[in-house]
Amino acid sequence: MRAMNRRAFLAQSLAATAASTFSQASIQGGKLAIGLDHFAVRATGWKAAQFIDYAASLKLDTMFISELHIFENFEEAYLKSLKEQADRLGLKLYVGTGSICQSSNTWKDIYGTPEEHLSLTIRIAKTLGSPVARCYLGNQKDRSSDGGIQKHIEAVVKTIKACQSKAEGEGIKIAIENHAGDMQSHELKRLIEAAGKGYVGANIDPGNAVWALEEPLKHLEVLGPLTVCSSVRDSMLWEDESGAVMVQWTAIGEGLVDYKAYAKRFAELAPGVPLQVETISGFARPFDYQKEEFWKIFPNHRDSDMFKAWLDMAKRGHKIDSFKAPDGPGKKDAEIAYQKGQAERSFDWLRANA
Repeated sequence: MRAMNRRAFLAQSLAATAASTFSQASIQGGKLAIGLDHFAVRATGWKAAQFIDYAASLKLDTMFISELHIFENFEEAYLKSLKEQADRLGLKLYVGTGSICQSSNTWKDIYGTPEEHLSLTIRIAKTLGSPVARCYLGNQKDRSSDGGIQKHIEAVVKTIKACQSKAEGEGIKIAIENHAGDMQSHELKRLIEAAGKGYVGANIDPGNAVWALEEPLKHLEVLGPLTVCSSVRDSMLWEDESGAVMVQWTAIGEGLVDYKAYAKRFAELAPGVPLQVETISGFARPFDYQKEEFWKIFPNHRDSDMFKAWLDMAKRGHKIDSFKAPDGPGKKDAEIAYQKGQAERSFDWLRANA
């Protein structure tokens, strides 16, 4: 009887391994998996099921629902129906939320305390089969607050550690994004290492890296080995008449990032992790780095190789026009068409070049 039980156990284990291997091969199809971060087409106002259908219509590998309000509710039956829908359409789901840092200017308590918020996201990720629960600290304004970014990093580490047993018990990696210029790559790396690399990783965002004065390929070298999720776009930089650097995010292949090299290195450093497109285009943000006060939030960065590479990008770039949907009854449709165009051109470029 013990021998039979042992044979049955081994058979089940081998079957599970084979299923996992088949699933991974199906996701990647022998190439780098490509997916959609729902925020790329946020103007649609869709809920989760509609985003899943849209991703499937584009024959993508993954669908990243990166905010909780996209779900109609958090009931198990509803969440399981979404997983069944995604499974039927051949999509792997990824799940995320917003800030889990109570000291950040971006914090909202609509999902309870930071620990309750992260715990909820982990539960949703588990039900939907997401390997990660993505979250973030805040944005660049947090760098100039009392105590600087380090105070907020410590708050995030505390929240993550409070949820360690839940994450490990459910087999979910907590993925921290470098968000809206809040942390530079070495700071996020330090946060992940302080919390614990066994259950914490990076949600890498090369567009947000540019807002933190980092060159995306160099940023990837720092965070790539820790990356478990992604939200990606391209960037165009140029110097304006005053000498400030303007940054405008673009569709992939339409900016300055060498995405052929980026995708190749990404696959080497983060094998099995999909490139999930999050195009947020149409506007330019100035970085007036020539003013002394600018450097208060980025001490010790001015003489770095990372900043020099960032500045080299700006010197190679050129001005591009911003997008503004025309006023009137067709405004929303124009915004949706623009956002879909940005995302879909990115998928086409990646499929042809990555």
